[in-house]
Amino acid sequence: MNQGPLAGVRIIEVEGLGPAPFCGMLLADLGAEVTLVGRPDTGATFGRIFMRGKRRIALDLKSDAGREELLGLLDAADGLIEGMRPGKMERMGLGPAECLARNPKLVYGRMTGWGQDGPLAHTAGHDINYVSVAGAAWYAGAPGGPSLPPPTLVGDIGGGALYLAVGILAGITHARTTGQGQVVDAAVVDGVAHMQALLHSLAGVGQLVEERGASWIDGSPWYGTYVCSDGKQVCVGTLEPQFFAELTTRLGLAERFPAESQFDQAQWPHMRAALAEKFGERTSAEWAETLELTDACVSAVLSLQEAAAHPHNVARRTFERVQGVLQARPAPRFSLFPALPVNEVSAIEEKG
Repeated sequence: MNQGPLAGVRIIEVEGLGPAPFCGMLLADLGAEVTLVGRPDTGATFGRIFMRGKRRIALDLKSDAGREELLGLLDAADGLIEGMRPGKMERMGLGPAECLARNPKLVYGRMTGWGQDGPLAHTAGHDINYVSVAGAAWYAGAPGGPSLPPPTLVGDIGGGALYLAVGILAGITHARTTGQGQVVDAAVVDGVAHMQALLHSLAGVGQLVEERGASWIDGSPWYGTYVCSDGKQVCVGTLEPQFFAELTTRLGLAERFPAESQFDQAQWPHMRAALAEKFGERTSAEWAETLELTDACVSAVLSLQEAAAHPHNVARRTFERVQGVLQARPAPRFSLFPALPVNEVSAIEEKG
């Protein structure tokens, strides 16, 4: 029996790629009963972690029998997740009209990059496309260089899967109160746009301009990364004056760069050069050992494997190996369920 705050919630997930499977995994991590409906020839390779905690069955949704079996699963379901291009589920006879007719309380969660309508709705795209059109790729990169947003995190996962999960849970809450199901149209481009509320707020008060590298959040020397003597990097994020003072004091630069110089852009080139020279004197690990436990806001930039071995992540058991695969444990954490398990990936149950 699933345990967690979502125990008793039943979700049917139609197999797909991208953010939809992550959403199903997240709900399963938190205790929902998630049944993944896959094709008969599916293999658990790419996206394997996304399949954890789910019951997986194989159905041919192009056949009448397969479609009828899926509709039968919806009788006792709270929500459905699908990540097809707009119109594909309708063409299979499994669109919102058919599914809500079968179960009027169903929350029909739709995950796409561009949304169910609009000029781009029926065109192909991936994480980097959605992030760029939403405006979030603009500041992802150094001044004068190309934009390079972090793969999948901002778009597919942040603006996509997480917003779909919130939408489905909000819809289920509404359905349990009113008895009325509905369709959730979760588009990555919408979610990413919504995630930029802080950037829009900064722009609204003149603290963010469209020239890359000209604002503190993307151009200041005390909010960025530096290369160390071993070729690895550390990041610095001393936004508040007291943290800036802590950094400069510990690096022996307080007299050269007093507190009032922090936001003086004329000083930034000199400050950046001084910080680069200082951080280049030691390895990333040495700087982390010296500064991580202070308020200087300095951290090593870690790889996936290095992150799993970091003492803080080890103490919180943030990562775990399951079936030989390194992955993150469920998040967030709940006081009534302090040890949510990392579920194993199950085998496909053949249904025909």
